[in-house]
Amino acid sequence: MSNTNKYALITGGTSGIGYELAKIFAREQYNLILVARNEQELNNCASQLRQNGVEVITMAKDLFKREEAFAVYDEIKAQGIQVDVLVNDAGQGLYGEFKDTDLNRELDIIQLNIGATVILTKCFLQDMVARNDGKILQLASIASKTPGPWQSVYHGTKAFVLSFSEAIREELRDTNITVTALLPGATDTDFFNKAEMQESKIVQENTSMGDPAEVAKDGFDALMAGDDKVISGFKNKVMVGMSNMMPDSTVAHNMYEQQKPVDKND
Repeated sequence: MSNTNKYALITGGTSGIGYELAKIFAREQYNLILVARNEQELNNCASQLRQNGVEVITMAKDLFKREEAFAVYDEIKAQGIQVDVLVNDAGQGLYGEFKDTDLNRELDIIQLNIGATVILTKCFLQDMVARNDGKILQLASIASKTPGPWQSVYHGTKAFVLSFSEAIREELRDTNITVTALLPGATDTDFFNKAEMQESKIVQENTSMGDPAEVAKDGFDALMAGDDKVISGFKNKVMVGMSNMMPDSTVAHNMYEQQKPVDKND
């Protein structure tokens, strides 16, 4: 079936996994709605993606603000556009021990990673249900499967995203709507810079971070197949499998050791 008249909305679509997903959707002839904060980055990405012969609509919105997530939906509805695929990619983390980190920054991250995801999923899902058709891709993480010392709030938000996605997927089992969770591991994007994680062992000593293009392809393929979730990368599948066999306290300790600053003495 032709995708020429279909639209995919991607939050965080100007960099990292989100931009790589946008490139795949454009190659597959989906029209795009890109949502991000930086208007210049949106314009630069849009001009590149339009070379695939698709329409690219840009929306400069700050999803750290609840009302701007609602505004995304309202403005798209006002234009009479039907979103066939929703990709909730936008997300951030914050590095440090919880007792020391900035609470307001963490509350913003909860709004971005959880609040905006819930708002956009709810709004667009109701339209999908009305026509009994649609696909949703949620960016979870292998962080969703483990407690995360040094990134406690981020890991907690991704655990929410995975649980939330699996729950609504089950509610939709008798419809033509699918919800897929993408679980990458450490990926070579700007995430670690934004999270102020450059001094962590996981960044300093990790020479084999995932390729965002490969992560995006894994997510796109799983979405199109209607899968419930996909862990991107063999190493990450092994890590999650091993974690599932250990007590949570052991997993938390291992993660503490992996994520602590390189100069932190035991």
